[in-house]
Amino acid sequence: MRRFIGVDEIEDMALGATVLGAGGGGDPYVGKLMAIEAIRKYGDVELITPDEVPDDAVVVVSQMMGAPTIMVEKICSGLEPMATYDEMVKELGVEPYAIYAVEAGGVNSTIPFILGATRRIPVVDCDLMGRAFPELQMTTLGINGVKGQPAVLADEKGNTVTVRAIDDRWLERIARQATSVMGGYTILASYMCTGRQLKDFAIPGTPTLCEKIGRTLREAREMHADPIAAVLEVTRGHRLFKGKVVDVERNTDGMFVRGRAVVAGLDDDKGRELVIEFQNENIIARADGRALCTSPDLIMSLDMESGTPVTTEGLKYGARIVVVGMPCDDQWRTPEGLAVVGPRAFGYDLDYVPVEELAATEGGR
Repeated sequence: MRRFIGVDEIEDMALGATVLGAGGGGDPYVGKLMAIEAIRKYGDVELITPDEVPDDAVVVVSQMMGAPTIMVEKICSGLEPMATYDEMVKELGVEPYAIYAVEAGGVNSTIPFILGATRRIPVVDCDLMGRAFPELQMTTLGINGVKGQPAVLADEKGNTVTVRAIDDRWLERIARQATSVMGGYTILASYMCTGRQLKDFAIPGTPTLCEKIGRTLREAREMHADPIAAVLEVTRGHRLFKGKVVDVERNTDGMFVRGRAVVAGLDDDKGRELVIEFQNENIIARADGRALCTSPDLIMSLDMESGTPVTTEGLKYGARIVVVGMPCDDQWRTPEGLAVVGPRAFGYDLDYVPVEELAATEGGR
């Protein structure tokens, strides 16, 4: 049965993707508006499963790279996804069979639908992270030896850059520097792969899960139910901490948004203090000197009343939030996955422990 994504589905998907964005992934409002405009102009977008992609077909990622806070102030022209796509077609010498998302994130979950609507090609119901991570090489294709290049970058002025590097860590470094020069964010076409590789290594169903989370959150509000409990049921997540944001340190260095947020406990957590450290996405949450959740599991702040996800650029003094932790895809819990996105990969002298085990220990405190 063919399935198409329209305006209503994008509304729910953008909201749910912000939950899975773990604090990052770009501004959901900007990405949603761009996708809605494209769909209204060109029509709904077909969403296909990885199994529907022929093994020898070529598929390509469309994504944003850069500091999310910059995209809030410097809006896309709307033409960048098409510019990168057209340049990628020249590089490959063939039209891709479909487009797919690199990650679940407010803007990166919706950019493929801009391209899908405009170029009338399907979007695949999968991604390469199952959440959002800050660097290009942090993908399930990458940990399985599939390179993310060539990569084509475009800015809102019309500049394009094509990068071919010796490996994806160098791709990340070169593309990040180019992105800084081009104004702090770019739109990329990258991670060209075959349908067979997509079936073997991508995380299936992520856009559909984003839509389900967003719909669940919306319906819980409409029914005056607990929106946070509803989200945690869908994501198999855990309540970690409840409190008020009392301090935020945030610095945009032209490549990432880095910083920390301090949350003073409320209700059952009164008298305690939680610290969240982030690099675009939330990387580690600690209270009383003990980790409550670390990458690659997801850490997300939800508004205490509405359950609305609060991104790292949206954290403000006085905000009352519930910090939740959600388990990542099993591929990230392998030695290969943890080497790329575990706590030590981000510079923390800490071994990874699954959030469900940490939550069970914390519940017994």
